Parts: sequence; C-alpha cells; structure tokens
Amino acid sequence: MLVAGIGNIFLRDDGFGVEVVQRLAKRALPPDVEAVDIGVRGVHLAYQVLDGCAVLVLVDAVHRGGEPGTVHLIEVGTDDRVAPEGVPVVDGHHMSPDTVLALLDTLSEGTGGSRPRRVFVVGCEPATLEEGIGLSAPVAAAVDDACELVLRLLDELEATC
Repeated sequence: MLVAGIGNIFLRDDGFGVEVVQRLAKRALPPDVEAVDIGVRGVHLAYQVLDGCAVLVLVDAVHRGGEPGTVHLIEVGTDDRVAPEGVPVVDGHHMSPDTVLALLDTLSEGTGGSRPRRVFVVGCEPATLEEGIGLSAPVAAAVDDACELVLRLLDELEATC
C-alpha cells in the first residue's frame, strides 16, 4: 500500500497532502505501507505505482463544496472520475489525482504494469491556494484528523486483505 502526499507547498493549502504524509512518516505504519511525499511530481508517482501497488491513498487539497478544513474520504472507481480525452497532459506542476490516474491508464498499456486495485483520496477543503508558505488555520487544524483517518483506513484495509 502506498500513501502519497501530493500538492505544492508554495501555494498555501495545496501543501496539505505533503504535511499529512510528513507527519505520518514519523508514526509507526504497518510494514507493507509506504508513506511518500510526492509534492508536484505526479509523473514520478505514476511510475512508482506501476512498479506494484495494490492500494493507493492520495492525500491532497480537494474542492467538494464544504467548509475550509473539512476532511473527505473518497474511494475512486472507474465511474467516479472523468478521464481527460486522449493522452493525459504531462505537466508536473498541475498533476491532479484524476490526471495521475489517467496517466496510469496510459502508462500501464505501454509498460505492462497495472493500476492499484483500490484508490482512495483523503482530501481537505482548502481556504486559500494563493502563493505563500504555510497552511491556513482551518486546514492546519485538519492535518491531525486526516492522519487519523488515513491510519483507520489502513487498519481497515489490512483487516480485509
């Protein structure tokens, strides 16, 4: 299982996923779980996943219409996302979870690799994505909740695998 923190730390709340994964890396994780700070390297993430990953948990800032700091758990299925038309645009600075998953589809055809069996997004509603360093107060307050949510999810997945 791979837990990947994605986002740009120079765009305030977009760094949410990076902060969560950095905190998780300091905790005792199950032996088959790797927590990785991907940042804006979505292409790197896609290739790492193709090397073998049964479960992928993406941690990122997400817009779902809630109040800033609201944490969401989303299980991604093939019907839950809209893949871009044609080959995904490879832009390391704008790799959303949907773009990474679409890139996985394209790369798996050429490499013989495969997508994870299950993909989750632990996301937080951002307050601001303006240039700057540091999470806004409501998003910073949600980091510990997101860490606990990821740990509970990993425990549930361990029990069912």
